[in-house]
Amino acid sequence: MGTVRPIIKISPMASSAVCFIGFCSVLLGFVVGIQASHVVYRDLQSIESSPKDHLPYRTGFHFQPAKNWMNDPNGPMVYKHVYHLFYQYNPYGADWGNIVWAHATSTDLVNWIHHKHAIYPSAPFDINGTWSGSATFLKGKKPAILYTGIDPQRRQVQNLAFPKSVSDPYLIEWTKPPQNPLMEPINGINSSSFRDPTTGWQGPDGRWRVIIGNKRGRRGMALLYRSKDFVHWTKAKHPLHSAKDTGMWECPDFYPVSVEGENGVDTSVIGKSVKHVLKNSLDDTKHDYYTIGTYYTEKDRYIPDAGSIDGDAGLRYDYGKFYASKTFFDDVKNQRILWGWINESLSREDYIKQGWSGVQAIPRKIWLDKFRKQLVQWPVVEIEKLRVNGIRLPRTELTGGSVHEISGVTASQADVEVTFELSKMGKIEEIDSNSLMNPQHLCSQKGAAVKGSVGPFGLLVLASKSLEERTAVFFRVFKSQNKYVVLMCSDQSRSSLREEPDKATYGAFLNVDPHREKLSLRSLIDHSIVESFGGKGKACITSRVYPKLAIDGGAHLYVFNNGTSSVTISSFSAWSMKGAQIKYL
Repeated sequence: MGTVRPIIKISPMASSAVCFIGFCSVLLGFVVGIQASHVVYRDLQSIESSPKDHLPYRTGFHFQPAKNWMNDPNGPMVYKHVYHLFYQYNPYGADWGNIVWAHATSTDLVNWIHHKHAIYPSAPFDINGTWSGSATFLKGKKPAILYTGIDPQRRQVQNLAFPKSVSDPYLIEWTKPPQNPLMEPINGINSSSFRDPTTGWQGPDGRWRVIIGNKRGRRGMALLYRSKDFVHWTKAKHPLHSAKDTGMWECPDFYPVSVEGENGVDTSVIGKSVKHVLKNSLDDTKHDYYTIGTYYTEKDRYIPDAGSIDGDAGLRYDYGKFYASKTFFDDVKNQRILWGWINESLSREDYIKQGWSGVQAIPRKIWLDKFRKQLVQWPVVEIEKLRVNGIRLPRTELTGGSVHEISGVTASQADVEVTFELSKMGKIEEIDSNSLMNPQHLCSQKGAAVKGSVGPFGLLVLASKSLEERTAVFFRVFKSQNKYVVLMCSDQSRSSLREEPDKATYGAFLNVDPHREKLSLRSLIDHSIVESFGGKGKACITSRVYPKLAIDGGAHLYVFNNGTSSVTISSFSAWSMKGAQIKYL
């Protein structure tokens, strides 16, 4: 690795301590080479979420239960200034099954209290499972939950639940009205592909609408239902939207976004002040994609804008591990918040052995980009309260073929923000139009160890001291048809000396002009999770990694440049992150 020597003095963010960067002069080949039952837990244990020696991949500040299987976020909402998150949970083991709606509350979206399970099999209409759904506020701010139940014939049906006491801000008890099920798979609807009702919205006629995920053959569909009272529902003749060759649409989400500014709007807002977003989770690929378009209320039809593509080739919230997402409108802070499930990259045998599976991504604020072509996402500001011992790096030239180690932060549990300038770009690699079709494949071909012209440059996170293990989050700049193309990658190919984890490389194109704009990167690092936000949230990639050496105190953080052109670090800030306070079951 060469001699390590301090060469750059870093100004501390919040203390008078002096921090240093270590420099490693190394060319970047990196040298080294569906049924359920209910259990009531009466005692809560309050602990700080932090990894233990025997659980090195448990997260410190991401939301997860103490043990067992977790998947889709369900029915998120804020009620009487208390945030609620329900989620699919198996009380009996670390694999999918025995699913109930587990429930936790928070006042800040960071620290959580788990309560007893809110919805669980208890009647014929859900006796074989209580699956995903959404929350809606009815007249008088009364919460209502629509969810998918599995009946005795194993049909997927849609059910309703109300809080037992609307005066309880924690909404501990829920009841199910006798009218359930409200919507059944009749008149040719596939009973095994009829699930995940959305948050309801009201049209100009005052009637409620919801959509339900469905498919007919290979055509994905958002079936539309209408109701005057939220109890008696009628299926519309046509779906709100459908698309061929997309397969089953799970966990659909339909909501408006303001065309001006970053504030969110209520789900029932319509008109020229908003565009609409339709998101679907593709069962075939386990990717979430979305389109931006127009909702025509007179026909109850949604049409994506020109260039907004249905299916896997379309826009995605996140180009890594992120699925079954759900948004809600936070009327306390006038923002729309996005939740998403991060599943494991371990084998089934391994995650069962470790005793837990699944984590929720950090909740993200979401809004429409100023060009109205895509969404922008950013971690909720409340997560910043966990930052401690911040460091800054002064403006620095990062020469080609170099790695700088960042000292002064806990590299296994950190928040890192860096901005790069490309003022002196030399000859730029050319790529053909075919390469623009699949950024993930391009990242796999041109990983962090593949020297380029402008890039790869970025961060090496959860890295071992000698770089046998590292996850590289980086940019590369290309040209195609005389236009700049910025590629953002998360390269896990050398993330672990363990052989069994999936080490996929993820990629996305970033809609920025590197000649006129700086390239920003923020990574939230949490033991086995790396959530990265490029271009101030224009592209997001979440990775699950399982290093053998780079765990806890063995983890290191670096900035690197494996291109021939120098890049300038115009700003660099990093913080260690405290663990979130969570009261577990």
